[in-house]
Amino acid sequence: MEYSKNTFTKLIPGELKMQESIYMCPVFKHYAKFREQKKRSSHKLYYSISEVATMFGENTSLIRYWEKEFDIIKPKKNKKGNRLFTQQDIDNIGLIYHYVKERGMTLKGARQKMKENKEDLENTFQIVQSLKKVRSMLLEIKDNLDV
Repeated sequence: MEYSKNTFTKLIPGELKMQESIYMCPVFKHYAKFREQKKRSSHKLYYSISEVATMFGENTSLIRYWEKEFDIIKPKKNKKGNRLFTQQDIDNIGLIYHYVKERGMTLKGARQKMKENKEDLENTFQIVQSLKKVRSMLLEIKDNLDV
């Protein structure tokens, strides 16, 4: 998926949706919604690879590939060999997704950037997420006022 500075956002391969905001990413909207539901519902300790892939709108093969490429993703495996991701793993995948898919960095560039200053990256990532949440709330309020 590619995201550009124009007003179109690619949701699903082959499907475009007009958006008012320039950088709104539907995957992170979905992930933010998931995080809100998670806070309200019972806390799960582990998530399957299919749940994680669904959160980001990606294939399970991409999650497995990123697991091999990045040292910070270390899911536990049960006796059957199924991967069990913690919330920390999911947050790390979110960081990787942000740099590779949204900012268009290469895997090598994202890996290097994450090794240099991970704390700054996490803070920046959290700030961007909260700003996106505020923007979506403001757009929702604007839409309600227009009605």
